Amino acid sequence: MTLANLLLIGALTLGGLLVLLRLVLAVRSYRRFRGKMLITCPESKTPEAVDVQAGRVALTALVGTPHLRLKDCTRWPERADCGQDCLTQVADHPQDCLVRNIVAGWYEGKDCAFCGKSIATIDWLKQRPALLAPDRRTVQWDEVHPERLPEVLATHQPVCWNCHIAESFRREHSERVVDRPPHDTTYVA
Repeated sequence: MTLANLLLIGALTLGGLLVLLRLVLAVRSYRRFRGKMLITCPESKTPEAVDVQAGRVALTALVGTPHLRLKDCTRWPERADCGQDCLTQVADHPQDCLVRNIVAGWYEGKDCAFCGKSIATIDWLKQRPALLAPDRRTVQWDEVHPERLPEVLATHQPVCWNCHIAESFRREHSERVVDRPPHDTTYVA
């Protein structure tokens, strides 16, 4: 092998590593900024839910510094021409703005309002925990608007998946539910 071939192989290897590094940074940027985020609108001072153009963030991360733009906001279309100043909150603390992280943090260390069992790790795909509203009705997370999250977390209690299913069945099919008093487990000789 000649020196020229070795230099070419070295340059191609180095170039490939740089491209791979940029791809890793782009994927990380995409994952960091995807999902519904909760911010405080600088204009209205109210909680609002936003979506960042995560694909654009990833593409701009490929060539340099990631550039953030909103894809959606709960104040749109009325205020679609805003300056998007809320993006500084997202850029500074993206994981703290992510709705699923806020909710998961709220459940940490909490017990179910019905059965008292600890609500452990949340499985967002299968058995998501629910909420107990002040009117004693259980609510799933897809029924909660993200911009109402601070209010909901202040007024609702945590409910595990099993109790939510049981209470939903009780509410929807009360004619099929029989309530029995707990059994007396004391042993009589």
